[in-house]
Amino acid sequence: MTFLATIPSPTRNQIDIFGLPLRAYALCILAGIVVAIWLSSRRWLARGGKQGEILDLALWAVPFGIIGGRLYHVITTPSPYFGENGDPIKALYIWEGGLGIWGAIAFGAVGAWIGARKMGLRMASVADALAPGLIFAQAIGRLGNWFNNELYGGRTDGALALEIHELDADGTAYIDPATGEANVVGLFQPTFLYEMTWNVLVGVALLWLDKRFRMGRGRVFAAYVGLYCFGRFFIEQMRTDPAELILGQRINVWTALFVGLAAAAYLILVKGTREATPYTDDRTAFVDAEGEPTGYTPVLAAGDSHDTSTDGDSGPERRTR
Repeated sequence: MTFLATIPSPTRNQIDIFGLPLRAYALCILAGIVVAIWLSSRRWLARGGKQGEILDLALWAVPFGIIGGRLYHVITTPSPYFGENGDPIKALYIWEGGLGIWGAIAFGAVGAWIGARKMGLRMASVADALAPGLIFAQAIGRLGNWFNNELYGGRTDGALALEIHELDADGTAYIDPATGEANVVGLFQPTFLYEMTWNVLVGVALLWLDKRFRMGRGRVFAAYVGLYCFGRFFIEQMRTDPAELILGQRINVWTALFVGLAAAAYLILVKGTREATPYTDDRTAFVDAEGEPTGYTPVLAAGDSHDTSTDGDSGPERRTR
């Protein structure tokens, strides 16, 4: 085994910014949120939504998602917190790692639904706009596991072997007194890299599928869930971190199986392209010659004389619902 045939792990899980130590895991989560909001905002505008609506929606979805992700992790991996020698207060230490994506999606969806209702947005349209950004955010978040030297697979001497260090309470690797270098516990399967790569591929596939088939009615979101679960089903079985078992399988394997099947059933049973308007109230949709939404405005009341028509075929058409 040569050095070039292994993937090194960071010996510190903190990054110093202007002398202030910040957990890399938390920074990765924040970076993923920024990317998700940016991409989702672009997709929302392309569907006829207004600037700033996705950011307003994130104020509901993100806190709910973080809380749900942590609750799922603690419930499904209780030993470090409530088992022998566990520390219950560490259940609050989100920056040290441990967010279950299943809880994050479920609770985040609840937060998004609350925000969407208050803002008059169609939840199906919102979900479809968010889906690619969410999976890219998950890919970025997996880098946080790399910094934390966690969630790896079994031992291996393959070409993609991952070096793992034992970190102390301050997030720094123990130093071998004999060599003066960080002690390497062993070489393991880089499951963080497998999932990160799969997530990027799913994100690219979602963008292509949506552009090719103009998917609507929550079908982009269902494709996101189904494709993610397909990859997670196999990757989860490679991991060796502690987890609750049901019938000999990790609980996340069963979650990926049943949630993935539900998403596949939704795709089969529900048909339809993009909604004419991403709003639940009555608004006027302006579309270009290709039928793509270019923006929405409230429908004019009876008797208003503002002319929204255009001459020729080059300008936008008006469509009402």
